[in-house]
Amino acid sequence: MQREALHHVPHSNWAYLYDKDTFHLRVRTGKANVDQVFALTGDKYDWEHYHEEHRMQKIASDQFFDYWETAVKPENKRFSYAFRMQAGDETLWMTETGFFTEPPAPPEGYYERPYIHEADLFKAPEWAKSAVFYQIMPDRFANGDPGKDPVNVAAWGDTPTAESFFGGDLQGIMDHLDYLARLGITAIYLTPIFEAPSNHKYDTTDYRKVDPGFGDAELLKKLVTASHAKGIRVVLDAVFNHISAQSPQFQSVIKHGEQSEYAGWFHIHNFPVKVTDGKPNYDAFGFFADMPKLNTTNPEARKYLLDTAGYWLKEVGIDGWRLDVANEIDHTFWRDFRKLVKDINPEAFIIGEVWSDSMRWLNGDQFDSVMNYPLTSRLIEYLNNGDINAGRFGGQLGNLLMRYPQQANEVLFNLLASHDTPRILTQLGGNPGKLKLAAAFLFTFTGTPCIFYGDEIGLEGEGDPDCRKCMIWEEERQNRDLFESYQSLIRLRKAFPALQTGRFRILTADPQQRAFVYERVDENAHFVISLNPSEQPATLRLPLEDRFQDALNGEKLIPSDGQMVLDLAPYGYKILIKADG
Repeated sequence: MQREALHHVPHSNWAYLYDKDTFHLRVRTGKANVDQVFALTGDKYDWEHYHEEHRMQKIASDQFFDYWETAVKPENKRFSYAFRMQAGDETLWMTETGFFTEPPAPPEGYYERPYIHEADLFKAPEWAKSAVFYQIMPDRFANGDPGKDPVNVAAWGDTPTAESFFGGDLQGIMDHLDYLARLGITAIYLTPIFEAPSNHKYDTTDYRKVDPGFGDAELLKKLVTASHAKGIRVVLDAVFNHISAQSPQFQSVIKHGEQSEYAGWFHIHNFPVKVTDGKPNYDAFGFFADMPKLNTTNPEARKYLLDTAGYWLKEVGIDGWRLDVANEIDHTFWRDFRKLVKDINPEAFIIGEVWSDSMRWLNGDQFDSVMNYPLTSRLIEYLNNGDINAGRFGGQLGNLLMRYPQQANEVLFNLLASHDTPRILTQLGGNPGKLKLAAAFLFTFTGTPCIFYGDEIGLEGEGDPDCRKCMIWEEERQNRDLFESYQSLIRLRKAFPALQTGRFRILTADPQQRAFVYERVDENAHFVISLNPSEQPATLRLPLEDRFQDALNGEKLIPSDGQMVLDLAPYGYKILIKADG
């Protein structure tokens, strides 16, 4: 047994409270190196009368490791535990104090959960598990009120530049709520809407004022109310890492230097503030001098930003915040932010923009979710790179799923593209078949799916600013086949909780083939999803003994000799659901 591969820590994503009664334990072993793992649990005060053994399930694998999990429901809200591994004739016990070839007497040296407090439970809003999000850049979605257009507004549909304004606004979004409802959207994520000089509005000048080009607070309130009436929630973008250099606060620092009442709001290296050879003498977002970084440890700046978060929750009843450049702000600020937001609305959804491993923010004291760019990049690579086989892709998914507790995985913000990436259709070589395949994965995988506006009708574009094109509203210019594919996939996901929070398990990930097959299962439904990311057709033989039917067209499929034979077209997919009876 490879002892160096064995790993467990008694906290974080390895040992956590899933719900108020259930505790999840995970352990890592070398890949294909251990046959079975057992968790031995009991009450340290009375082990004789309160102890049990749990057979752990192998729930994921990656290139080097297998991951095992079990659920524990301790009778007395506390327990100590150890692991017993078996590989052939070899048996090994693992406790907090080390490895043993003979059973160590419990509970001395065992891992320990002294008491399970419900207050420590990380719980994301329940509605987010079933939500289907739609990301909108207001300036590019729809122009509902030309009277609010900025000066020198470009013609709708022109090629965008970094400075282009197209006149999209909140009224335009409200005018197209029926479109979003028909698509199946249940939540909108709006990029920043507060007053700012740029078209993207990530350089705020006034956090308490809707940008006049978009509307005003009263119109925002109407949009939120109208959205709620259609079952659509609204999440706004909070840009608290940096502010505009044109903001009153930074202008005061420019004018008064260290005598400004706002000098402590920023990270100024020396005074006066200046930019030399394009590099500012103050911290900024990247090296963009027009977006100075805010000092969120400054009490006045901190209070202003936190009050802003609470203001819009109360003023217009928004349903949450997406947090820009969230990983560059201190954790203490985010802990205070969460407490404030959840005190106002416990069901508010908090999504952080973090592009890498985000466990530090997902312990239940900061964010509910993060933007799942690691999943995005691996999926796109799998669809585009013919050298990546199903085994490798399955290993990548297993590794990602083991990063976080289950309740975090259930609401990770899964996306195919955003305003910060090239359009997904462009990344997939302009192939609508590939995009349908990507969408099939998005809407059947664990997590909360999000569509970047226009992807569902085939909008293309390279990186910023080309990815931020205007929405196309003329149906004859839209890819309606793609739209209907998105629509049917969303309808299916919304109809079955198994596709939202059901258990995910890889059914087959053969390293000799590209086609990939996985399951989503709960007590009411059993789905089998097969993907063929190849320009060649694929024939699969799946170890299924039950009758299934195609979940999208109703076609019946009957196994023979314990196998189901599936034929997949190039870049095709099948979503099967176990038939009744």
